[in-house]
Amino acid sequence: MPPTFEPPVAPKLSVVPPSRPKKPFVRRILRDRSQRIRHTVQLAFLALNAWLGLQFILWVRYYETNGQSPYFSRPAGVEGWLPIAGIMNLKYFLVTHHISAIHPAAMFLLVAFLLSSLLLKKTFCTWLCPVGTVSEYLWRLGQKLFGRNLTLPRWLDIPLRSLKYLLLAFFLYVVLTLSADVLQQFLLAPFGIIADVKMLNFFRHMSVIGIAILATIVLLSMMIKNFWCHFLCPYGALMGLVSMLSPVKIRRDPAACIDCGKCNKACPSNLPVAQLVTIHSAECAGCLSCIAACPAENALNFALPPRRTPTLSLPADASPAAQSLAQSNARWHGRALGPRTIVAILAILFFSLIGIARVTGHWQTHISRDVYMHLVPNADSYTH
Repeated sequence: MPPTFEPPVAPKLSVVPPSRPKKPFVRRILRDRSQRIRHTVQLAFLALNAWLGLQFILWVRYYETNGQSPYFSRPAGVEGWLPIAGIMNLKYFLVTHHISAIHPAAMFLLVAFLLSSLLLKKTFCTWLCPVGTVSEYLWRLGQKLFGRNLTLPRWLDIPLRSLKYLLLAFFLYVVLTLSADVLQQFLLAPFGIIADVKMLNFFRHMSVIGIAILATIVLLSMMIKNFWCHFLCPYGALMGLVSMLSPVKIRRDPAACIDCGKCNKACPSNLPVAQLVTIHSAECAGCLSCIAACPAENALNFALPPRRTPTLSLPADASPAAQSLAQSNARWHGRALGPRTIVAILAILFFSLIGIARVTGHWQTHISRDVYMHLVPNADSYTH
């Protein structure tokens, strides 16, 4: 038989997908202390509010006992817990150019909170707000007890977050549709004068339903990070909307970022920090947790918009890592804000506004003891 000829079989070639070039990793040199500083500020502000609350309770007890208990002066700082009164007074001031004599500190503190959000994102919520502090420690406790916190699916998370904006819209609609005269009449009425006492009595004489609702919120706050702040707090919603105008934002440098994803896991608002260059979201509270978790030098910064800088001259044999670090340092030099700068700005802002209020005589609510002696013991009988 004639020999058969078989054509050679072509070898199979495996197509290897091109791999992304590995980014130079420059590990952070200095240890991040932002969270230690933030937690210190949180606890200090929480202690301040506890002292104001105790002093306010003793002031109320003086009138409830008809002057039999020791007298303590009324702390004006407690009006920071009256955001609706602050909004009313702010509108009254913008319309009439006069500061109301009832709960004026509420307006000055509201302005301070709004300015802090305008300058430094929602730092009020994660650096100063006592409710935000308690909420954070609750989800950290839940993380230890349950092993982890729950992350809601996007289809449920977004509708729930809209609740706080709906509550904010309702309160703003009620206040903004009232005339200045009606606002002043409300504030001068018994209900308006002792709104702070009624707020205290709500917690002192809480009903069974109120206790059940509060317990539910506490439990959900242990299971879901910042449950109250993210889903229900209209005050936080207002700060978030104002913070959208802030020039200072979390900014990611793609050249320095190594795409490890640690910032995504650290963000309590579940924002996709690693996929964005600038975080514009109203949910970003400026807590700096993402920056604290980042292992790369200058990959994340809480900073003003970057500016053009002259090209730096480096040795010809400089490594890619050194070049990347030099460019990143040049890009952010003088534009990033560290935790100590944040604390300094917040302190200057609050002390300045409180000082202005005190100097101009618009810090304390000037009501005679005789009026309080009549109103405070009967606070629960006044409605509006």
